[in-house]
Amino acid sequence: MDPRPLSTASETLATALGTPLPENDQASFLEPPKPTYLQYSNTSSPRESYAASTPRSNNTSGALLPAVDKAEANEYPEELPRSNPRSSKRRPLLILAGLLAFAVLVLVVVLPVWFTVGVRNQRNQNAQAGSGSSASSPKPSSGGSNPASPAGPPTTGRDGSVITMEDGSTFTYNNKFDGFWVSDPNDPFNNNAQPNSWTPPLNQSWTWGKDRVFGVNLGGLFVLEPFISPALYQKYPGATDEWSLSTLMAADTASGGLNQLEDHYRTFVTEKDIAEIAGAGLNWVRIPIPFWAIDKLPSEPFLEKTSWKYMLRVLGWCRKYGLRVNLDLHTIPGSQNGYNHSGKGGQINFLKGVMGLANAQRALNYIRIFTEFISQPQYKDLVPMFSIMNEPLRKIIGIETMTSFYLEAHSMIRNITGVGEGKGPYIAIHDSFDIGGWDNFLPGSDRIAIDTHPYFAFRNSPATDPIATGTGPDAGGPWPAEACNSWGAMINNSRSSFGVTIAGEFSNGFNDCGLFLNGVPGGHSYGGDCKDWEDSSNWSAATKAGLQHFALASMDALQDFFFWTWKIGKSAAGTVDAPLWSYQLGLENGWMPKDPRQATGVCAAVGAPGPAFDGKFQPTQTGGAGAGNIEPAVTAQFPWPPAAILDADAPVNLLPTYTPTGAIATLPPPTLTPTPTKSVDVGNGWFNSQDTAGAPTPIAGCSYPDPWDANDVAVPAAC
Repeated sequence: MDPRPLSTASETLATALGTPLPENDQASFLEPPKPTYLQYSNTSSPRESYAASTPRSNNTSGALLPAVDKAEANEYPEELPRSNPRSSKRRPLLILAGLLAFAVLVLVVVLPVWFTVGVRNQRNQNAQAGSGSSASSPKPSSGGSNPASPAGPPTTGRDGSVITMEDGSTFTYNNKFDGFWVSDPNDPFNNNAQPNSWTPPLNQSWTWGKDRVFGVNLGGLFVLEPFISPALYQKYPGATDEWSLSTLMAADTASGGLNQLEDHYRTFVTEKDIAEIAGAGLNWVRIPIPFWAIDKLPSEPFLEKTSWKYMLRVLGWCRKYGLRVNLDLHTIPGSQNGYNHSGKGGQINFLKGVMGLANAQRALNYIRIFTEFISQPQYKDLVPMFSIMNEPLRKIIGIETMTSFYLEAHSMIRNITGVGEGKGPYIAIHDSFDIGGWDNFLPGSDRIAIDTHPYFAFRNSPATDPIATGTGPDAGGPWPAEACNSWGAMINNSRSSFGVTIAGEFSNGFNDCGLFLNGVPGGHSYGGDCKDWEDSSNWSAATKAGLQHFALASMDALQDFFFWTWKIGKSAAGTVDAPLWSYQLGLENGWMPKDPRQATGVCAAVGAPGPAFDGKFQPTQTGGAGAGNIEPAVTAQFPWPPAAILDADAPVNLLPTYTPTGAIATLPPPTLTPTPTKSVDVGNGWFNSQDTAGAPTPIAGCSYPDPWDANDVAVPAAC
């Protein structure tokens, strides 16, 4: 999220190397490294107690990975040596002795080599066969070496390898979880990379219910919010959302006008950030994107058609480090919720008011354009989920009206992609802050997931219960159990009744403190002094242990999650003033876990509901038999356009609309440097060539009301 002012070892080596766990057998996953504060008493230091109770190893993956001597593993040859032929003139006894020695050699050397190299190579070969990747793609070596491609630069590497960024600066890749990166200029869409040993590489299938989403948002990168990018908003007093920020910024030509936004796109998230996300044991990112990445109306002040090229850069980095992407359409024309992160705070004009239907037409077209791009073969494995609208307020817009829109979006998307597993992305819809209100939603639809955003920060609570209660098992006071009790059962129920369920946003914000968190300037409901939570430099070891225990309990309860957000930008004072919301800062300073698998079992340990779902979804929920077959009796209940629109004061057929005769603004593919050895198809941004309908465009002679301010205005007769 985006904050809103609402109250609202392993059993086999193959498993250890990251092959999918057997169905209903998660024993190896359920033995992750334990949080340090659960391993020592309050009377000894974390470092001393953890060292005493944990075998020393350079690999922090714990029981998931077998104990392997890396120095010995590095000596394994890629090709086993052949044994020398035996002379027929040897005595039988010498022959027997030689055979015995050879057998010992096989047991001592060859079998470990086969398990270490052969199994991994076989897995890579299978993955390449399944994805169509080139069989000559480089295999990552062990250790930190960077194998060179024929062209010269390194094409793959592991922990300790050196990365050269586009500006020429370098950093060292830090990944203790057996992850490796792949970047081959001759094969730029290579999907062999893997972020860690327990996550399938991009060229292998993701299995919902068995594979776990350990995700983080790149909030504030392309959709700017005051509390994530405070310095920009402080520079322009009066700016409360990207609409007002853009307006004020455009007028400030001396500072570069709207080009300041492009500077932000270029610098806020770098390749090093993406590498750090993979190195933190995470495996997905959720990336909010605005509709104006495609285009906008002349009256809208946003910087259009600019963020997309930086989005392509981030997608390339995610591919390089093996991270899957949940693309999140965060803003909707007219605003779907009236929050500042929808583009403009204030009114809801999506499916509400006189311009509600016209704005919905535009929204469907943007969803269509994004779908066409990410369904291309170059992107379908990288972006397997599309969150088509962030936080619409269904209870205000109307349940039937929103369902009509979702049915129309589902039909449009599946007409583009086809129906069934592997054909286009999962469609994620937000629960509108009511995860229990979606039973029997469009039964038979194809791969619709529900997305929930649980937050304590916006419950309008004083939140004064202590969280700094020591560094042992009781760290966090009541807050870890509160997270499990609030969210564990609801996630279990949703997975059983609805299907695939993700927590697209959550945070460490157990209170609502943070600069600009509740808007600009924004008050707080916290009953204490918010300054204590806006400056992390003085947080005690007990505070950090409590926050980490709270984070782990939240992760355990939510099961498939995306933390909001990866980083918080510095304020004008040069400090991070909403530290509870920064995963990166928590990693650096000790209140976020170094290994997200530590979350497993935390809810059970505090006596609260945790994961209880058996991992089995219905076939239609994951693109199996029956997917895409919505009964006509169901579709008849939710026609498009919807039967009525709130605050329009006119029948739907009399409301202003656009005509589908405009030119489609397709998203451009990346521009790649030509290579002398291989021709690369970058795609053209459009997956389905049969999709030829025009884009919605204003009708000549129609005088449209302001699409962002059209509640209860007069309906123009000519439209």
